[in-house]
Amino acid sequence: MSSSVGSRKFHHVAVLMGGLSAEREVSLNSGIACVGALETAGYRVTTIDAGRDLADQLKTVRPDACFNALHGRWGEDGCVQGLLELLAIPYTHSGVLASAVAMHKERAKDVMRAAGVPVPAGHVVSRREAAKSHVLPRPYVLKPVSEGSSVGVFIVREDHAHPPQQLNDPGWQHGDLLLAEPFIPGRELTCAVMGERALGVTEIVPAEALAFYNYEAKYAEGGSRHVVPAPVSSNVYQLVQKLALTAHKALGCRGVSRADFRFDDTPGGTGEVLCLEVNTQPGMTATSLVPELALHDGLSFADLVSWMVEDASCNR
Repeated sequence: MSSSVGSRKFHHVAVLMGGLSAEREVSLNSGIACVGALETAGYRVTTIDAGRDLADQLKTVRPDACFNALHGRWGEDGCVQGLLELLAIPYTHSGVLASAVAMHKERAKDVMRAAGVPVPAGHVVSRREAAKSHVLPRPYVLKPVSEGSSVGVFIVREDHAHPPQQLNDPGWQHGDLLLAEPFIPGRELTCAVMGERALGVTEIVPAEALAFYNYEAKYAEGGSRHVVPAPVSSNVYQLVQKLALTAHKALGCRGVSRADFRFDDTPGGTGEVLCLEVNTQPGMTATSLVPELALHDGLSFADLVSWMVEDASCNR
């Protein structure tokens, strides 16, 4: 699927990585992996650690396009996308509006719900309120409204007499608004979308020592097991693909995205498939889900990143 060098729109690619968010280390890992794959595919690659001088760095480097390997705030929420629009540099992944809406979990749920994608119930609470008393019947989940990679997420179980007191930490850096949702038992499923089509579905099984699919489960070696294709019925498999593509389109995503789901197949459970969120900047590390799903679809990592670069544009 890789295009030949002569037929490419872009030859010199700047990989934006690192950045200023809580997900800096993951972004560095994503960026390094993508640099290697792009060089394997024959691109001239420049790495940029995206600090507050990013505009100056880009003016110096003068790339044909940017591969956005940033995660979290500033890189995933429309900020970097707006800068690249101003500089008229084509870039990968979603544009300003889709990035901003998808990053705000409550706004994203509003859009997905309106498009017919089932999402969990819940409401936004202040950090102080969530630390003072239980904001939902246990078990429930608390997550920052605008963070990714399960940063700052808590599962409050039945045996937790008190809310998470870490929320009172003066050094808390994940915002003062949290989304409170009922805990959904069952399986963790995820599906990638590439352009106009859904790829396969993965079941994510966290290591037994971990409470849930948290930051460590996502990025540590052995933190989780990925089962591709997910061992679910064909009806559930196809439903997840359909919902992932519907959510991608409803939010206005471009390029590659990944939607995360819970499937309650527990005894006496609801049997529902609910979309938790859409990631517009999914991880691209050695343990990441999208490269695995692309490989299951017959695309090497180099093929995948080449497609993403050639799909880059402004006005996304």
